[in-house]
Amino acid sequence: MPRLAPDYHYTGYRPPRFAYLRSFLPVLALILIFSFSLASYSLLSHFRSPATKQQIGWQSWDVVEVTTVSDEVDIGLGQGGNGTGKEEEFVPSIPLDDWDPLALHTTGLTEIAIRPCYFPPYVFPSYCAPVTTPELDKTRGKWVIVEKDLNLKTGLWYLNVYYRRTRRLDVELITDIRLASEPPPDDVKLELEGWTKADGDLHNGLWPSQDELRLWYKTKAQTWDDWKRRDRKRREGEEAQGGEEDSTETNGTTPDGAVEEVITEPETEGDTDWGYESDDIVTEIDVVYGDDDPFFGFERIQGGKVTETKVNKWESVDIAYRKGTPVAPRAKVPTFHADGAFKIMQIADLHYSVGNGECRDTDKSPCVGDPDTAAWLAEALDAEKPDLVVFSGDQLNGQQTSYDSRSVLAKFAKPVIDRQIPWCAVFGNHDGEIAEDTELQMRMLQNMPYSLARAGPKAVDGVGNYYIKLHSSDASNMHLFTLYFLDSHAYQKKTLPWAKADYDYIKTSQIDWYRNVSSGIKPIERPFKPDGVDDLGHIWSARSRPSRLPREETTLAKPNAMMWFHIPLPEAYNDADTSGFNGEALDLGSQMDGEGSSKHNSGFFYNGVKAAFETDDSSSDEEWYNTVKKTEVKVLSHGHCHNTDRCRRTDGVWMCFDGGSSFSGYGQLGFDRRVRIYKLSEYGEKVETYKRLSGGRVIDEQVLVGNGAADGVGEDPTTYR
Repeated sequence: MPRLAPDYHYTGYRPPRFAYLRSFLPVLALILIFSFSLASYSLLSHFRSPATKQQIGWQSWDVVEVTTVSDEVDIGLGQGGNGTGKEEEFVPSIPLDDWDPLALHTTGLTEIAIRPCYFPPYVFPSYCAPVTTPELDKTRGKWVIVEKDLNLKTGLWYLNVYYRRTRRLDVELITDIRLASEPPPDDVKLELEGWTKADGDLHNGLWPSQDELRLWYKTKAQTWDDWKRRDRKRREGEEAQGGEEDSTETNGTTPDGAVEEVITEPETEGDTDWGYESDDIVTEIDVVYGDDDPFFGFERIQGGKVTETKVNKWESVDIAYRKGTPVAPRAKVPTFHADGAFKIMQIADLHYSVGNGECRDTDKSPCVGDPDTAAWLAEALDAEKPDLVVFSGDQLNGQQTSYDSRSVLAKFAKPVIDRQIPWCAVFGNHDGEIAEDTELQMRMLQNMPYSLARAGPKAVDGVGNYYIKLHSSDASNMHLFTLYFLDSHAYQKKTLPWAKADYDYIKTSQIDWYRNVSSGIKPIERPFKPDGVDDLGHIWSARSRPSRLPREETTLAKPNAMMWFHIPLPEAYNDADTSGFNGEALDLGSQMDGEGSSKHNSGFFYNGVKAAFETDDSSSDEEWYNTVKKTEVKVLSHGHCHNTDRCRRTDGVWMCFDGGSSFSGYGQLGFDRRVRIYKLSEYGEKVETYKRLSGGRVIDEQVLVGNGAADGVGEDPTTYR
């Protein structure tokens, strides 16, 4: 049967273009209206006029009036405890409505709740938060979310802890927290008399589902003595930290990135070992992933974990709290020993994860990644007894296993901290791989015991560009050696979404920063001779001294220096320098990895390292141009390449690798995990190195600088060939 043609073929009529879209217009309109409504609700539901923040009962200003109040003055319980005395000073305050577990709050918590949410709380904060009223906000404080999901990797929807915080004195504060099943057993029920049960089930949304678990907390009324004690501690904390305003990013650092000591000593009886009197009120809550210890100052709540570990599924989840305002013990910048010696241990590429991690490419059996690594590092530390430990990057594994950097950083330096050894660190390409949070990680590092890590100048690219001056231990306190630390970044931006990102490189601002710092290093008389004068000791008799003492030649030059950054430079793979009549290559160790440098060469080696000399460049001094010039930095040290542990000298500068230190990082069968040791002696004039293996052996001893080293260190090859 012939096909009939549409009528408009004969009439000349054609329907208008896109007429079919009319049927979709109602659907599109509904989608747009729904999207607009959601956005409006999210933005406007928590909007408040600035005038509402002037309520006396809720203080969230950046500046708080501090007044002098005597015991006889009315403390204004009904007015939020601001007082009305004579104005003394204005000091910055820590915001009460932001969760920051690194901030040293002296204010307490008043209420806790557990709240599930089907949508991300950071997108719909008001919708996900517990129900409240303006009156409750003024009395007990606004709800603050602990920004860690209790159902992360374990549940179907979001589940967060919320709490209220206040400065008021007429509100009871939380002093203890614990967990209990619902309903609680009879013996636990007796213990919970006088406790308050928080709203919400801690197993809400958990899959597979588990029995209901509730959080309980205990409160107590405040007294005037409590307030005075906390106010005193707050003031002590401001003096110790240079003001209550968050100073961790600049604490202990000069504007150009030099590490300075920050020492806090106990001043009153009853002070703890971190310098502040302990308190019985809970000042912060955190969520801990994995079975390791919480971050410094926190402890797990009683009653067991919120969620236990399920092998090959998820790590345990728990709640921790902090009481009082504990401050980590500060590290003193170490000095050379009286005999002119100083020892540094480099630990590379730990690749720690939340939980225990997994062993990779090792003959060790049985093997549990992170714990076994910590155990062998403890043995190495006890054998070597270093004066300083350097973590050279990739402390975190990245690759989706270190999804909470705070839980991982709490454990990575534990063997070093337990031995009260000063330490410092740089970042690798995996540290910020998941959350790109290296700035936050550096704040954490600075708040850990015995840490000398610093963020460095903000105007310089990267996080962790700083330097440490090592001094003599005698009365002269002479600067004898310099340690530089740089951020080699992670990955360059992708040119195409499907392209593989290349390793990043040291930026121009970092080159300029190093050149500026180096130019400011003052020369000293080398070799250094310690001050042997003892004003209270014996006096040499004229007869006991020779009539003439041979005069040793000295040079006026900057102290020697070393530098650490994670990703090596392209020049690390240049041909090695040679030495002696046989032309022996100055290259010792193994290289079983490919080239691990960036494909982009920013010129740091020749425009930075090779352009900063140990003697000053003076255009008016013709003799300077005719002398052999040596670089200030003689040794560069890296991580990154786990199966490369060689030291190779290129163009007069040593470039050394540690090799992998961790069972949790990739390796190679038969290639032991190792740490690199640097021995400085003769007050920094001599630098030696070797490697200590996880099996206990010491291998590849070398003299890099000083007596016994090959000629030409720090010089151009043409000057010594």
